[in-house]
Amino acid sequence: MLEYSYLDLYLPRGTTREAARRVLTEHAEYGHWELDRLRLYPDGRRYVRLRRKILRVASTL
Repeated sequence: MLEYSYLDLYLPRGTTREAARRVLTEHAEYGHWELDRLRLYPDGRRYVRLRRKILRVASTL
């Protein structure tokens, strides 16, 4: 079964769509995160949950 690590980001309401895209792109490219959930509130705040797989290495001894 796959296990995931989660990262929650809160972007304030003044954040532009371009700035939010830039932040998420950097996390995806350099941290190997993928988008799990995005919530856009009526006042403009964004709640983003990112996830990435936890790789378990089996011992070969």
